[in-house]
Amino acid sequence: MSSTSGRAPALSLRATTPDDPLARPLLDELAHEYLTRYGDASDLTRFPAGEFAPPHGAFLLLLEGGVPVAGGAYRRYDPDTAELKRIWTHSAHRRRGLARRVLAALERDAAARGYSRLYLTTGPRQPEARGLYLATGYRPLFDVTADPESIGPLPFEKDLENPGP
Repeated sequence: MSSTSGRAPALSLRATTPDDPLARPLLDELAHEYLTRYGDASDLTRFPAGEFAPPHGAFLLLLEGGVPVAGGAYRRYDPDTAELKRIWTHSAHRRRGLARRVLAALERDAAARGYSRLYLTTGPRQPEARGLYLATGYRPLFDVTADPESIGPLPFEKDLENPGP
């Protein structure tokens, strides 16, 4: 349906890789955000792209009318645990629940691949991410009453329900 009908373009998920040119605008903006908040974006290059590929990982883009608006990934942390990374919504598309959609898709995908637990860390200067994880059932593995700056990376975990055969 065209945007002249008054409806927003349809949302769709695409499984891809961090090397996909379609992912570049989101990852560039995420790098800028890390540089702005922390002065360093090296976390984005810490893991090879192959760690976010099947069978042990995934990299998903949420597209709106074929344009990436949000994305996220996971990699194998241990045999039972996937580590979430790179969950991001483009700045022009925030406050629409898109990160929640990506997070739910990553959870389903990880459960379907046999993971029973998710783990992640977010930075102490990312209150939006902290709020997202708390609101979606992730357990903080830190004192939520402490100053986040005194903790460093904020770890979370969540048990997954396996969808079964």
